[in-house]
Amino acid sequence: MKVTTDACIQGAWSPLLPRVKRVLDIGTGTGLLSLMLAQRNPDVIIDAIELDSDAAAQANENVSASAWDHSVSVVQGDVCNYPFSHKYDLIISNPPFFNNSLLSDKTNKNMARHTGYLSYVALLKVIEENLSGEGYASVLLPFAEYQVWSKLIQEAGWFEFDRLFVKHTPDAAAKRVVCVFGRQALSSKEETLVIKQDGVYTQEFTALLSPYYLDL
Repeated sequence: MKVTTDACIQGAWSPLLPRVKRVLDIGTGTGLLSLMLAQRNPDVIIDAIELDSDAAAQANENVSASAWDHSVSVVQGDVCNYPFSHKYDLIISNPPFFNNSLLSDKTNKNMARHTGYLSYVALLKVIEENLSGEGYASVLLPFAEYQVWSKLIQEAGWFEFDRLFVKHTPDAAAKRVVCVFGRQALSSKEETLVIKQDGVYTQEFTALLSPYYLDL
């Protein structure tokens, strides 16, 4: 599983409020989001679940080699039927998001990128079952898929209160959206992050990612 700029943005930007004690990372892949959240607050307890056994093994290796192995537990299993023993204050996911594109011949790539393995309805059900009453969730999606997701959560009675539109350049259309939502209506904010301008990283991008990138 590749580490993407978009996922790094989600891990750095998603709110990590003081009340968050337990986090569930759905489809952890390399363990990137879990490790970023653990770096931001080493006291949180993070369960990182991954369906693909090879990816889960890689996440385990990455966590073990980090300074935050005491914070993150990697679980190999299907999130749709895994018997979690806790409710979570924050659930974060960079889920499969291509609803209609052609499948590749690589099964693990399909699992990571296509909703045939974890539909939006199924993902929302998992979040609903495992999120604490005052908890909230962060989901990263392409802009078109975000529009589908936003409608789905609104129809289910959830409240979207933070969103970040990610643009590669100032004149480009938003390509990704980080959507933050919960059961309670909170004051909302909407931001736009531009990654590059005139071929170099913007100050906003550099400020957000410099704690995690070695070359910023």
